[in-house]
Amino acid sequence: MSESSPPSQLVPAEFDDLSRTSVDHDANWSADARNESASNTVAQEFDAVYDVPVKVHAVLGRSRMEIGELMRLKAGDVVELDRRVGEPVDMFVNNRLIARGEVVLIDNALGITLTEIVRQDR
Repeated sequence: MSESSPPSQLVPAEFDDLSRTSVDHDANWSADARNESASNTVAQEFDAVYDVPVKVHAVLGRSRMEIGELMRLKAGDVVELDRRVGEPVDMFVNNRLIARGEVVLIDNALGITLTEIVRQDR
């Protein structure tokens, strides 16, 4: 510490008087019970739509080409995509982006391990 700097002043901290505060544990428990009951009601409301089919697709990448170039494609040709190896793939439900993930192989079938849930504002 240099000799030319003035000494620091300490100021005592002030706190609210917590001795007059009471906690109502029963009120907290009943709030939790209300939240659980509301959650069960919401789940029951969605029971009607659980069996509705949706279209799910995963996009590895995209490419643009002219129709003539598309018509000349043949077996063995490579179409370059706009993504690099290791980049996440997009998962769409009914044409809406809902998640991103990594391609995995499960018993000789491709799958996606979700790494990010995408939240879109309406």
